[in-house]
Amino acid sequence: MRSLAPNGLARAAVRFRPASFAGTFVALMMAALIVSACGILLETGARASVPAKRYAKAPVVVAADQYARLVVGSGDSRYEAAGQLPDTARVDAALAGRAARVPGVETAVPDFTFPVRRGDTALTGHGWGSHAFTGAALTSGAAPRTGEVVLDAAAARAAKAAVGDTVTLDTAAGRAGFRVSGLAKAGPGDAAEGARGWFADAQSPALAGHPGKADAIAVLAGHGADTEALAAGVRKALAGSGAKVHTGDGRGAVEDRGVGYARETLTGLGGSFGGIAAMVAVFTASGTVALSVAQRAREFALLRAVGATPRQIRRAVAAEALLVAPLAGLVGCLPGIGLAHWWFGQLKDRGAVPGPVHLHVSWIPLVVAVGMGLLTALAAGWAAGRRPARIKPGQALTEASVERLRPGVIRTVLGLGALVGGGFLTGLAARSAGEDAANAALGVVMLFMLAVALLGPLVARLCAALFGLVLRGLGAAASLAAANSRTNARRLASAITPIVLAMAFASTLVFLHTSESRVAAEQLRAGVTADHVVTHPAGLATDAVDRAARTPGVDAAVGLLDTQVLVPVGSGDDRWLQGSATQGISGSGAQLAKVQDLDVRGGSLDRVGEGRVAIDQTLATSAKVEVGDKLPMYLPDGTRISPEVVAVYGRGLGLAAVTMDRASLAAHVTSGFDSTLLVRGGDAKSLAPLGRVTDASGYAVEQTTDRELNAWANYTMAAVLGGFAAVAAVNTLVMTVLDRRCELGMLRLVGATRRQVMDMLRWEGLLVAVAGIVLGTAIAAVTLVPMVRGLTGEAPYIPPLVYGSFAAAAVGLALLAVTLPARAALRGRKG
Repeated sequence: MRSLAPNGLARAAVRFRPASFAGTFVALMMAALIVSACGILLETGARASVPAKRYAKAPVVVAADQYARLVVGSGDSRYEAAGQLPDTARVDAALAGRAARVPGVETAVPDFTFPVRRGDTALTGHGWGSHAFTGAALTSGAAPRTGEVVLDAAAARAAKAAVGDTVTLDTAAGRAGFRVSGLAKAGPGDAAEGARGWFADAQSPALAGHPGKADAIAVLAGHGADTEALAAGVRKALAGSGAKVHTGDGRGAVEDRGVGYARETLTGLGGSFGGIAAMVAVFTASGTVALSVAQRAREFALLRAVGATPRQIRRAVAAEALLVAPLAGLVGCLPGIGLAHWWFGQLKDRGAVPGPVHLHVSWIPLVVAVGMGLLTALAAGWAAGRRPARIKPGQALTEASVERLRPGVIRTVLGLGALVGGGFLTGLAARSAGEDAANAALGVVMLFMLAVALLGPLVARLCAALFGLVLRGLGAAASLAAANSRTNARRLASAITPIVLAMAFASTLVFLHTSESRVAAEQLRAGVTADHVVTHPAGLATDAVDRAARTPGVDAAVGLLDTQVLVPVGSGDDRWLQGSATQGISGSGAQLAKVQDLDVRGGSLDRVGEGRVAIDQTLATSAKVEVGDKLPMYLPDGTRISPEVVAVYGRGLGLAAVTMDRASLAAHVTSGFDSTLLVRGGDAKSLAPLGRVTDASGYAVEQTTDRELNAWANYTMAAVLGGFAAVAAVNTLVMTVLDRRCELGMLRLVGATRRQVMDMLRWEGLLVAVAGIVLGTAIAAVTLVPMVRGLTGEAPYIPPLVYGSFAAAAVGLALLAVTLPARAALRGRKG
C-alpha cells in the first residue's frame, strides 16, 4: 500500500494540469453514477418484500410454487431454469385438513379470492371462512350457506339489496341468483378496494372456476405456539404435496403477486442492463483515463531523462488514480441515488412495482461503484503508462514528440478477435430466428463496440484518411483539420469511441422498439377483421357471446380470454421459459376466421380444440416445432400440457402468439371473464348493452397506445446509456482542445487568424461526429437487422426524424465541445 500512496509528483500533476484531471474526474463520476443507480435497483429487487396484510393474523401461509421450472442440461451442467407464472398457482384445498392436525395449529382455513360481476359492477368474492383471519364481521343476518352471499355495505347499496333479497351475480360458474344471507363490514385484512361479497367455503372453489383448489391456506396458531416450530410442523405434514410454507414477509408475496414481478423487473434492470451499463462505463472511463495519461507522455519522458525510474513513474500514475478516483466515485454516487429514486418511482407509477415495496439504499452498491471506478482508473493508468515507464529515456522523448503509428500487439490481437467474433455472431444471428437471433444479436453489439475501443487508433486513422479526401477540397482550415486528424489518431480515437457508443446503443434500443411496434400495429390492423369489438373494464358477462350471437344481423361472435402461457424455447443447454401472449377462443376456428385473419401459413384453424393449439411462426421457430408436433407449455397456473400444433400463423406479434380453445384455458386463470368480444355483422347500437363498442381501427389504436405506454423502458435505457456516452464524448473533446493550447498558440504565431483556427477545430469536431455516427450506425444496423427479422420477420423500421435527431445531437455536441474550450484557450492571445 505504501507504493500506492499519493506522492508529491502526483499532487503536482493534479495541481498544474487541472483540465486533464477534471476530465478524468467527470468520467469516473459518471461511471459511479450509473453503476450505483443500477446496483441500488438490483439490491432492491433482491430484497423486495411487502408486509402481510390479508394474512397478518396467520403466522403461517401455505401456497403453491408460483414458478414453472425447466430442467436444462445434464451431468455437471444440469441446472433449473425458472419462470414466474403468469397467473396464480393454487393448492389442493384438502391440504387444510392435514395442516390443521399439526400440534399447535388452532385451525387452517382455505382462502379463495375471485372476481364477481353484478351487471356492470365488479365485486371481489371471498370464501366466508377468511373472516377468521381478515377480521370481517357480520353487521346483520347470518353466515352464507350454499346459494347464499354476504355483501358489504358498498355492494348492498349498489344492488339495492337487503337481507333476504336475491341478487343475480356472474361468476366463473355462470350467472345465478344468490340469496343475501347477511351484511358485513370488511376487516383490516381485506385490503382490496371496491365492493365485496362472501360465499360459502364449500361453494367458493366452483364459483372461482377452480373446483377443489384454494388460492392459499391460512394457518392460525394456538395460544403460545412458536411460529418457526409451527412452520416446520406444517412443512413436514405437507411433504410431497409440492406446497410451499411461508412466514414473515413471505406471506406478503403470497397475497401480492406483484412482488415477484417487481423482483424480476428490478433485478433485470439492475443486473442485465446494469452489466451492460457497467461495461459502457468502463469503456468510456478507461478511455478518458488513458487519454489523460497519454497527454502527459512528454512529462513522463522528461522525468525518465532526468533519472526517474520506471517504478516511480508507475507509482505516480497509481497515486494520481488514488487522488481522483475515490472522490469522483463518492460524488457520482449522490446523483446515482437520485437516478435510482427517479427510476424506481417511474416503475411504481406504471404498476411494475407494488406500492408497499420501497427502494433499498445501502452501502454495498455505493462501495462497488467507487471500487469499480478506482480499479478502472488504476488499470487504465497502468496500461497507458506502461510503455513510457519501461522504455529508454531517449526513446521516450522521441515517442513523446511524434505519435506512434503502430498500436500494441496485445491490443491489436484482442481487437481483431473481437471483430472476428462480432462477424461470426452476425452470421449466426442472420441464420437464426426468434429469440435465438435476438440473443446472438446482443453479443454482436458488445463485440463490435469492444473492437472499436481496442482498435480505436487504426479506426480513427482510417476515418481520417477517408474523410480527409473530402476535407482537402474545402479550404485551408479543412485541410489542416484533416492533417491533424491523421497525425493524432489516438487523440481522435478517444473522441470517436464515446460517440460510437452513444449512437450504437441508443439506435439499437430505440429502433428495436419502433420496429416491433410498427409490425405489431400493422398485424393488429390487418388481423382484426371483425366489424365490432366489444370490451368491458370488469370483463364481459358470461353470456355476452350468446347474447351477441342472437343479435339480429350478427354473422359471427367470438369471445377472447387473454392471458399468457410459458413455452420452453431455445435448444440444447441454452433453453428458457418464454412468456407468450395467448388467446382462448369461444367457438370454433372457422368462426374465429370470420373475425380474425391470423395469416395462417400451415395447418388449419378448424382443428383448434381440446389438446390442439395454433401458434405464431416466430414462436414455432424458437420452440423448434411445426404442424403435427407436440408443444410443451405451462398454462397460466403452472399446469403442464403438451398439445398438438394444428396450425402456424404469421400475426402473433400483433394478436396472440398462441391460440387455443377457451374451455382448456378458463380453469387455469383467476378471471374467467372474456376480455374481448369480436363480432361480424349487426350494428353497434344493439351491442352497446354488452360493453364498450368500437370498430376494428379504433380497437387497433387502443392496443397500440397500450404498447406505447410500455415503451418508456427502452427509451429510458437509451437515454441513460446514450446520455452517459454523450457526456463522455463532450468531456473527451474538451480535454483534447484544452490540452492543445500550445499548438493553437503556435498556429496564431505563424499567421493563422482566430477564425481560421476556430474553423479548423470545427472541421475536426465535425469529422469526429460524422465518423462516430457512421460507425455507430453500422454497428446498430448489423445488430438490428437479424434481431428484428428474428423477432418480427420484417426489416427494422427507423423513423427518419428520430435518427436525424440522434445525428444532429451528435454533431451539435461535438461542435459545442470544441468551440467553447477553444474560445477560452484563444482568449487573450495575439490575434
